[in-house]
Amino acid sequence: MNKEYLLGDFLSYLSLERGLSENTSQAYRVDINKFYQFLDKRNINLENIKRDLISDYLWEEREKGRESSTVARNLVSIKMFFRFLNREGYVKDDPTEAMESPKLWQRLPAVLLVSEVESIFNIIEGDTPPLIRDKAMLEILYASGLRISELTGLKLVDVNLEVGFVKCRGKGGKERIVPMGKKAIDGVKKYLSLSRPRYLKTATDYLFLNRSGSKISRQSCWKIIKKYARLAGIKKIISPHTLRHSFATHLLERGADLRSVQEMLGHANISTTQIYTHIDREYLKQIHKKYHPRP
Repeated sequence: MNKEYLLGDFLSYLSLERGLSENTSQAYRVDINKFYQFLDKRNINLENIKRDLISDYLWEEREKGRESSTVARNLVSIKMFFRFLNREGYVKDDPTEAMESPKLWQRLPAVLLVSEVESIFNIIEGDTPPLIRDKAMLEILYASGLRISELTGLKLVDVNLEVGFVKCRGKGGKERIVPMGKKAIDGVKKYLSLSRPRYLKTATDYLFLNRSGSKISRQSCWKIIKKYARLAGIKKIISPHTLRHSFATHLLERGADLRSVQEMLGHANISTTQIYTHIDREYLKQIHKKYHPRP
């Protein structure tokens, strides 16, 4: 079989039948070409590939220092490729069937201590419109575990300050309602009273605005989080989801059940939420080591 022809046919399938973007299709191309190079070094044909060989490839990539997320993405690309080849009759068996993502390599998300979260909020003190807005945004992120994209998409009608909940739209447009907490409610009230009117240029329903009066962007929110973490002296490498991860972990540490946290995070599958139980166990190990007389 001509491997280049098969790759071209696969990319056409992704574009025409699956409707994937050009950038996504090119990412698949890069991943499959890397896998081709691995096969060429060993003079192995696609028809002769077994599951163990794919596992060897993934381990080799990991040993090269590739990120766990990159290795997992490579597996997704290979699985998609062989599923296509099997469906079209190019290969008799799919060697990737039942292969799972390399969970052992999954890196736990960065999580802040409660004291570190408090240090961030303590840094954001003042009554200027940016400080009031920024603190309100971070209060909601930590109080409700929203994704940044969900935060920026909030509209005025999505926040109920009397009852104390926020309605957001997650992945796939699925709506969920999450409690806010008093500090977040107070922060939003202050923002609506003293800060948002200063940003408002033309009528808009979006809750959080930038200097031009438009909906604040995800990039701006991410920069804001990094700025205050740096000012608070936090050395950890944080991500746009750090406050979301911290929200989930701190709830579990204090006895919240996994199903409730799953619902608040908007995870379709509880297995996605279970990563935070690993973080919780790490926290317990640290406590045990610190306080047990014979650690």
